[in-house]
Amino acid sequence: MICKQSISIFLLLTMLSVFSGANLSAQTKQEKKAAKVEDRIKKFGIGEKAKVKVKLYNKTSYQGYVSQANDEDFVVTDKSGNSNTLRYADVDQIGGKNLSTGAKIAIGVGIGVGVLIAIIAYQITHFDF
Repeated sequence: MICKQSISIFLLLTMLSVFSGANLSAQTKQEKKAAKVEDRIKKFGIGEKAKVKVKLYNKTSYQGYVSQANDEDFVVTDKSGNSNTLRYADVDQIGGKNLSTGAKIAIGVGIGVGVLIAIIAYQITHFDF
């Protein structure tokens, strides 16, 4: 009984520490994120092969290719030829064809940790130790 409670408390504290984070310097983080978005756009390049999917903080999504990029914003052109100018600071998520190896590894590790936590939680709730 004590072992089961201890493991449950440990898992709860671990999940809270992993998934929570104080947003003490929101402006600084947003500026850093905008710089990262700008770097990713530069890595994708410009042209019809530079396909991206962008989600803004206001939940609007755009999909197409990067047709222009400068210091403050970039242009995403969709299949029908419509162009949308997006500011780096407004971008919440960005994805493209060329995810880095580090990003792929991080996604795999995240999925693995989630599955492991789910298995441990199931074991605790359905079996006696």
